[in-house]
Amino acid sequence: MNKPEKENKSLVSVFEKVIQIPGVKVNREEFLLAQFKNEPFERRSKIVEVGPIRAKCSKKELKSKAKKLVTERMMTSAGASFLAGLPGGIAMAATIPADTLQFYAIALRLAQEIVYLYGEEDLWLRDAKDDGEAMNSLILYCGVMLGAAGAAHIVRMVAAELSKKLLKTLPQKALTKTVYYPIVKSIAKAIGAKMTKEVFAKGVSKAVPVIGGVVSGGITLATMRPMGMRLIEAMDDAHFGYTESDFESDWKVVQEIIIEEESDTEGSDID
Repeated sequence: MNKPEKENKSLVSVFEKVIQIPGVKVNREEFLLAQFKNEPFERRSKIVEVGPIRAKCSKKELKSKAKKLVTERMMTSAGASFLAGLPGGIAMAATIPADTLQFYAIALRLAQEIVYLYGEEDLWLRDAKDDGEAMNSLILYCGVMLGAAGAAHIVRMVAAELSKKLLKTLPQKALTKTVYYPIVKSIAKAIGAKMTKEVFAKGVSKAVPVIGGVVSGGITLATMRPMGMRLIEAMDDAHFGYTESDFESDWKVVQEIIIEEESDTEGSDID
């Protein structure tokens, strides 16, 4: 197994552990009902049925709700990371620091909440055998949040209503996993590298045990807000004012990443 494949599998194994933590998987219907609890019953039902975008929720309203979610999760994440960083705090996983697990637990929960707010379907209403598809989606969303190259471009393309029509004009290859998979793999490698750096930074912070929790929590607090805002901006761009020119620009970036990923894979195979 070459290094990229090991990195990809390592990231997936982390995410698989993370989504088993209670509360990480978000029930789309329950979430939307809670977010729009002050709306009349019929409107709430429509929002759940077709999603907030198709139910004509405004750009301003959705962005306001999304930003509020980021703030709430940011504070939750900072608190959880503080506890995990303290000596004798939350028990460590077998191979992954507990504060890292909690950081990604809250990040993945926030990712689901943001995309559901912008009209995406429930990731967990598929057959168990399709969990891989949900995992790919989470990798994409987390890639956007961490600023991985190409992640925002592919998410905009997938999410935008206009793209559903424009994708039909592309070669059939564009509609298959031969395109989707290299992008996910590229993002997985980028996230894996970032995750390694974060684990290292948090590990160093624990060298002074008494203040370890404070430093760890501070890192989380500083990173969660920009992460959430990156995904909000990508979804906002996809659903409000996304043009054919935007699609062509995104598609060009995606193609470049596919070519680079395929070249790296061929090089690894030769080695």
